[in-house]
Amino acid sequence: MTYKILHLIDTTGPGGAEDVFITLADKIRSQTTDSIAVIRGEGYVANTLRKRGIEPVIIDSKGSFNVGFIRQLCQLIKKHNIGLIQSHLLGSNVYASIVGLITRTPVIATYHGMVDVSPNERFKGLKLWFMRNGIARFVAVSRSLQHKIQEHKLLVPERTSVIYNGIDVASYKPQRVNRLKQALNLDPDTYLLGALGNVRKSKRYDLLVAAVAQANAALPAQGAKLAVVIAGDPKASLKVHLDEQMQKLGVTNIHFIGFIDDTAEYLQNLDGFILSSDAEGFSISTIEAMASGLPVIATKCGGPQEIIQNQAQATLVEIDASALAHAIIHNIESYQPGAVNQQAIERVSSAFSQQAMVAAYAALYKSADSHYPGHDTNREPGA
Repeated sequence: MTYKILHLIDTTGPGGAEDVFITLADKIRSQTTDSIAVIRGEGYVANTLRKRGIEPVIIDSKGSFNVGFIRQLCQLIKKHNIGLIQSHLLGSNVYASIVGLITRTPVIATYHGMVDVSPNERFKGLKLWFMRNGIARFVAVSRSLQHKIQEHKLLVPERTSVIYNGIDVASYKPQRVNRLKQALNLDPDTYLLGALGNVRKSKRYDLLVAAVAQANAALPAQGAKLAVVIAGDPKASLKVHLDEQMQKLGVTNIHFIGFIDDTAEYLQNLDGFILSSDAEGFSISTIEAMASGLPVIATKCGGPQEIIQNQAQATLVEIDASALAHAIIHNIESYQPGAVNQQAIERVSSAFSQQAMVAAYAALYKSADSHYPGHDTNREPGA
């Protein structure tokens, strides 16, 4: 009999948590295990799941406490004889904990980023009770995130594991192409610095704009050319503010190109990569850039400090425009066309592969449910 896992997330667009959700639903499948993926609507997640051969179950989960959604999940678990629930992000973790208690189904709940639960949030105490009592194992995608979530009492420390996100390392090549420079009408000798991430407040693209303004002021004397490209789904209200900031500072060399569905190919077009966030639970884009052998600049915003071990792998800076500008100028000055950061590639290959991530989750499933295929009765809980 096939063991079935219900995968649950309440977001539909592109993002790191969504990619992990898709990867687990896809890669955990085997001759003995199958996946049921539940999402709230059409979009990037639904389309990508279908490309992987998984037809998503779409159930609207709008509202702070949707009883109808809970009822439909319970019916789905009974219909498909679900053995385990894997949920992602706070909203889905709450619902999964409730459904897990009702149906007596083990729940693995993953946190991907910092969440802020308002003191006045409706049903806050009840939600916390459900999570503490209805979740078998909690997962944080970094140690720093685990500590922050723990401060909000949204997990049980002794039932919590850290599992780093992973990527298909083989998909990221250290080759360089000029397609993007040509599309943007840039000179071939322009240093193209790229960011990858949806235009959201936590990405702090305002800091990046300020840093580029400072770098522009310093570079003309050196004769170097700089252009910056930002790939990610834009949020209109934030984009308006960034456009106004760029106009005020006279920055004309930042290009927003919107969502891209091939991150590996995008990274091959860059000469360097930059992350300007003020909070990252992990940062998949950082390990993707490192796997591509690019020079990487990342702020000390949580996850990157666990990813990057030393200056040979990448450059860590404070969350500050001047610090970012200094790192940008240094990378341009030390840039060698065609150079590949082999230490960065080796770091990602050894610690952040997709295979390692999926294996870690599979081991956690075994520890949470004795019926999971390959369960080892001698395994210590949480191992």
